[in-house]
Amino acid sequence: MSTVPVRARADKALYLPGVETGLKPGLYKDLIDSARGRHAEYSKIWDLFAFQPSFTDSLSRFTQGVLRTPATIGPAMRELIAAWTSFQNECRFCTLAHAAAAAELLGSEELVRSVLDDLETSPLEEKDKAMLRFVTKITRNVPAVTASDVERVRAAGWDDEAIYYSITTCALFNFYNRWITATGVAEMSPEAHRLQGQHLARHGYVRGED
Repeated sequence: MSTVPVRARADKALYLPGVETGLKPGLYKDLIDSARGRHAEYSKIWDLFAFQPSFTDSLSRFTQGVLRTPATIGPAMRELIAAWTSFQNECRFCTLAHAAAAAELLGSEELVRSVLDDLETSPLEEKDKAMLRFVTKITRNVPAVTASDVERVRAAGWDDEAIYYSITTCALFNFYNRWITATGVAEMSPEAHRLQGQHLARHGYVRGED
């Protein structure tokens, strides 16, 4: 997605070399060791998960629940919310990762690109635009969020379950954006993001249960 307003990094190392060299035994370390052994590109967020699997395993399960639990808002829209939140925070890795997953689930990379280019002129349904406007306010000015903002989303056609999952997705990715940006997780190649998006769309977020 060329619309992400952050310069690509040539250096793929984390800002925390002690994390890259201090991985704990477990599934993510096994995945990293395999990729490094093959000199293959891998998602550097794995380093963050492998550094403290005692609690990051729970984080992956929480992410799976937030984005994949059956609800009145589907996984595709939740992935789009993840990408949109990340775009607002200028987190290149998360924007590309979740735009790819959203495109896979929606069946249209062009639609996702058009949303990131200009939400208001995109062909996204008005109901969905209302939700993304709400997500923007949560991300950029959460102290100003009031019941009237929730009511506007409800009036657009979303029920309280959908609004709950949207708020939770937005909150989760505000965390991820800060965690990833501040530790220096860089974007991958376009092809790697495309393949990761396919994997996330098909298998979700709990590795080892594919």
